[in-house]
Amino acid sequence: MPQDSAPSPLHDTAPATPGEPPAAASRPVYDTAFDWIDTARAARHRAGLVRTLRPRPADSPLLDLASNDYLGLARHPEVTRGAAAAAHRWGAGATGSRLVTGSTELHARLEAELAAFCGFEAALVLSSGYAANLAAVTALTAPGTLVVSDAGNHASLIDGCRLSRARTEVTPHADPEAVRTALTGHDGRALAVTDAVFSVDGDAAPLPALAEVCRTAGAALLVDDAHGLGVLGDGGRGALWAAGLAGDGDVVTTVTLSKSLGSQGGAVLGPARVIEHLVNTARSFIFDTGLAPAAVGGALTALRLLRREPQRAARAGQVARELHERLTAAGLAAVRPDAAVVSVRAPSPEAAVRWAADCRAAGLAVGCFRPPSVPDGISRLRLTARADLTDAQLDTAVGAIVATAPTA
Repeated sequence: MPQDSAPSPLHDTAPATPGEPPAAASRPVYDTAFDWIDTARAARHRAGLVRTLRPRPADSPLLDLASNDYLGLARHPEVTRGAAAAAHRWGAGATGSRLVTGSTELHARLEAELAAFCGFEAALVLSSGYAANLAAVTALTAPGTLVVSDAGNHASLIDGCRLSRARTEVTPHADPEAVRTALTGHDGRALAVTDAVFSVDGDAAPLPALAEVCRTAGAALLVDDAHGLGVLGDGGRGALWAAGLAGDGDVVTTVTLSKSLGSQGGAVLGPARVIEHLVNTARSFIFDTGLAPAAVGGALTALRLLRREPQRAARAGQVARELHERLTAAGLAAVRPDAAVVSVRAPSPEAAVRWAADCRAAGLAVGCFRPPSVPDGISRLRLTARADLTDAQLDTAVGAIVATAPTA
């Protein structure tokens, strides 16, 4: 439209004062397209389910039991130097997808060392653990495939099932016999999907029993080991290693580099032919920019540090068990941990939010999980048992959680 044309009848012609928002009368009528958001926001407020971002400073004064930094490596000087050196050498970004310019020698090195450490034939690094799960589920299924998914699985596995166009059957949590029933009678490709350690309560999947069920039915097993790598298995080699399934030809696992390894990114590990298949078919790998070199360098350095200091894995488990014992002894409903996640149940979403806020006021950062993040609808605090917590810090954390616990 020429500059001297008549104004649109959808707009008020009164000029706005510079620096001030336009008057309500000047809002285009099509601004009503998102009025439904106001209704949804009001519903969240009524249910006590509002979420807000809380940017943290570089040097937070809070004792951290909220992050996924299980081994305390995210700020380890050796790891941060490894990340910085990689950025200096390879650049700030990967510059393209892995199949174009986004694969560096550093990516290949991390894949080789990660696969060897976890006991698998090959690995493929992606930009996040979420992307890794989407890649694995969608590339290993097709219309007509049966996917059997645990009711407690992470959202990334659930979204992978939805995107796969496969027939998905959700089974009760950690129930191998329910998986057996779901697989019985199916003629064709089948895939059972589960977390190794469930992120809400920190309980572990019965992997040996699940593997036996899958093998009887000729199905593959896909395990998300985000919360097992660095904590479970010999020296932190993961839940599949601990279960004696690492490297098996019918097992694939995904891991994240953003928890025990203190960096960012994800990976799929499995037989070489599976990894080659993902390179050629997984959309969240093919069409995504490669993981930034700094994240690759940080993760590789952390992996080598863990290999050198395997006691970190044992310490994380010890801290988790101690947290559980002491909180339970104080009368709180803490769930027995199988790895480094300790869940403490709250009476309501509102109580969980207040509890987390009171802990923060007492100098302690804790996670607060509420619906819809929790599949069972039970709100809770989620605590991270970090390997670098001292006994004194453990005393402080337990004291703050117990002192601020809601009575109803």
